[in-house]
Amino acid sequence: MDVKINVCDKAKNEDPPAQQRNEIKVLYYNISNFSQYKQILICSTGVFVFFLLYGYLQELLFTIEIDGYQAYGWYLTLVQFAFYTLFGFTELNLQGKVNERKIPVKMYCLLAILTLGTMGFSNSSLGYLNYPTQVIFKSCKLIPVMIGSIIIQQKKYSFIDYSAAVLMSVGLTLFTLADSKVSPKFSFVGVVMISCALLCDAIIGNVQEKMLKKFFASNTELVMYSYAIGFLYLLVLMTLTGSIWTGVLYVPKFFYVYALLFSLSGYLGIQIVLTLVRICGALGAVTITTCRKAITIVLSFLFFAKPFTFQYVWSGLLIVLAIYLNILSKSNKELILYLQHIPRQIIGVLRPNYKERKNILSTV
Repeated sequence: MDVKINVCDKAKNEDPPAQQRNEIKVLYYNISNFSQYKQILICSTGVFVFFLLYGYLQELLFTIEIDGYQAYGWYLTLVQFAFYTLFGFTELNLQGKVNERKIPVKMYCLLAILTLGTMGFSNSSLGYLNYPTQVIFKSCKLIPVMIGSIIIQQKKYSFIDYSAAVLMSVGLTLFTLADSKVSPKFSFVGVVMISCALLCDAIIGNVQEKMLKKFFASNTELVMYSYAIGFLYLLVLMTLTGSIWTGVLYVPKFFYVYALLFSLSGYLGIQIVLTLVRICGALGAVTITTCRKAITIVLSFLFFAKPFTFQYVWSGLLIVLAIYLNILSKSNKELILYLQHIPRQIIGVLRPNYKERKNILSTV
C-alpha cells in the first residue's frame, strides 16, 4: 500500500495559526516539546510496531484455507477497504471535516481503481507466493517508475539510477528463482499479480501527489474517499461474479477479528509514517521503512514454517544495495555528479596509453 503525502497540507484560503502548524502529533498525542531525536525514536517505534503487526497478520490471514475459493484475497481486500473507509470517516468526523471534500469525485474514481489494483493484487498474490517474495517485489517500485518516467515524461536518469535498477532487477530475478525452486506454493500467477500491484502502485503515487498539490486536500480525505469508492467497485464485481457469497458463508468468524486488527495496524502505521516525514524528511522515512521490511522478512521465516535457501540472502542484499543507491541518488547530488564523471576520468587516463600503443603498432 502506497499513500503519497503533502507535508504542508492546508486549505486554500485558510492559514492555521503558527503554533498549530508547528504541532507534531503521533496518533493525536502531541510530541512537539520533545527533542528531534526522541520524536524520531517514538515514530520509528510506532512504524515498526504497527507495520510488523500488519505483515504478521497479513501472512496469518492466508493460513486460513477455504477449499476452492480463488477469490479469498479479493474478499480480504473488500473487508479491508470497508474498515479503512470506516477509520477515515471516523477521523474526518472527529476533525469536523466530513463535508469538506476538495478533490473532484471523478479523480477519486480513478484513484479508487488504482488503489484497488494495488491492494487487491497484492493481497491475492499471497495465495501463490511466499510472503518474503511479495515484500521483495513491493520494494522494487523503482523499476516501473523509471520505465514510466522515461516513456511518458522523457525523463533522464543518472548512471547510478540505472545501476540501482539493474541491481534491483538481478536481485529480484534471483529471489524469484530461489522461491520457484524451494517454495511448494510458488506460481507464476502470483508473480503476475504482484507485478500488476507494483505497476498500479507506481502510477498511483504520481496521481496522488498531483491531486494533493493541486487541491490542498488532507491525507485523511484522500484515504477515505479512495477506499470508499474502491469498496463499492469491488462489492459490485464480487456480487456479479457470486464470489462474495462464498466469503460471507464460509469464511470463519475469527477472520473478521484478524482483518480488523490487520486493517487498524495498517491505517495507524500510515498516519505515523506521515508524521515521520514531517520530522526527518522523506529520506529518513524511507530508510526506516526499508529497515522495517527487512525485519518483516526475517520474522516471516521465524514465525511461519517455509523452505529457506541462502540464495534468498544474496539476492535480498542486492536489492537492499539497489534501494540504498536509489536513496543516495536523490539525497546527495554532488556525490552523484562526481560518480558520473568517474567513467570519463578513467577513459581520460587510459586514452594516452591507448594512443601510444596505436602509434607503436602502426610503426611495426
